[in-house]
Amino acid sequence: MKLTYTQQGDYLIPDITIRQPRKALGHYGRLRKAYLQEFRPILFNELVLSEKLFKHCLEIEEAARHRIDTILPELAKQYGVTEQLKAENQMEWVRQMNACKAQAEEVVKAELIYD
Repeated sequence: MKLTYTQQGDYLIPDITIRQPRKALGHYGRLRKAYLQEFRPILFNELVLSEKLFKHCLEIEEAARHRIDTILPELAKQYGVTEQLKAENQMEWVRQMNACKAQAEEVVKAELIYD
C-alpha cells in the first residue's frame, strides 16, 4: 500500500481515509474491537492501517454466533432444560436457559474474543 503525505507545519501527516462499512458490527465484533484497541494496540493499528479491522471483527462476530448456536443446545441438553420443563415451570426454564447462555458466552469470549 502506497501512502501519500500532507505537510502540516514541520510534520508530514499520512493521508488516511477510513471507508465506512456496509453493515454494522454486532456485540461480539464490537467486543473484539474494544479488546484489540485496549490490550493489543499494535495489532489494532496494523489492522486499521491495512483496512482489515472491520473484516476481522466481522469474521469474529460470525464465528462467535455460530459457536454460541452450537454450544447452547448441548448445554441445555446436558442440564436437562427441556420443553417439558418450559411447559411446567416457565420461570425455572428461563433461569436455566439464561445460565446456559451465560456459560456459552464465557466460552466464546475466552476462545475467540480475548485471544
